[in-house]
Amino acid sequence: MIYLFAFLAVVFLVLSISPREKSIVSRLKKIMGEAKAIEHGRSFRERVISPIIHSIVNRAAKVAPRGHDEKIIAQLILANIDNNWSITEWQGLKYGIALGGGFIALIIAAIAPVSLILRLEIVILGFLFSYLAPSIWLKHKGKVRMTEITETLPDVLDLLTISVEAGLGFDTALMKVVEKGKGILVVEFLRVLHEIKMGKPRRDSLRDLAKRNPTDDVKTWVAALVQADQLGISMGGVMRNQSKEIRTRRRQRIEEKAQKAPVKVMLPLVFFIFPCVFIVVLGPAVIQIITMFK
Repeated sequence: MIYLFAFLAVVFLVLSISPREKSIVSRLKKIMGEAKAIEHGRSFRERVISPIIHSIVNRAAKVAPRGHDEKIIAQLILANIDNNWSITEWQGLKYGIALGGGFIALIIAAIAPVSLILRLEIVILGFLFSYLAPSIWLKHKGKVRMTEITETLPDVLDLLTISVEAGLGFDTALMKVVEKGKGILVVEFLRVLHEIKMGKPRRDSLRDLAKRNPTDDVKTWVAALVQADQLGISMGGVMRNQSKEIRTRRRQRIEEKAQKAPVKVMLPLVFFIFPCVFIVVLGPAVIQIITMFK
């Protein structure tokens, strides 16, 4: 009788569950199963290494100077690798390279037959160089990218101006430039077109273009276009004037570099070329004078 009553109680409890509760329970089981499948499908780096790196970087960020993260984000955007590397991943990479370089320097210092002070200097210099190398590479990449944009901007703007003056709309002319041109600036224009197609206002897309590429020429050109769009001025004339001004500024920069060339040549000329000339010209005479007084 006890077993019978227990069986009836279980049957009663099962039957008392409403269909809605059954669907909720089945849905929860399904969600838990999908979560377990996703967890098992993630790689070892995503499950173990990434959380450790995030924890270390977050602790290190507490003692970093104020505004350090914003500076790194600006450098990543300037180098156009912000889509591939987040600030946490970049900081983790820097710390990893610093530890690896310091470990290699420690091994070299342990093997090298030098004094204890020199060994400490080797370890410290190896750690500092390994820590600063990624930042130096990032700044160099951003500088090279900005230089290429500055050099190619006048030619791209000429094609864009001709397309607009021929009767095409700004977006259509931008698409023609993307189809015909190549380079970093064309990729940035393609990104602007995608943002506009996604529903972002043209002014905001152009302002974001200037933020990603903070050169003086790009900032001036974007500011003129945004102002022309707000005031309803013809963009063809504005872009024509901007193209002329940008070409004038590029010619002035080239002339400035040409004027600085003699000053830069003076250092190797005095310390490397003149001594060789003196040796070739005065060497035989000096040898003859020495032999005469012997």
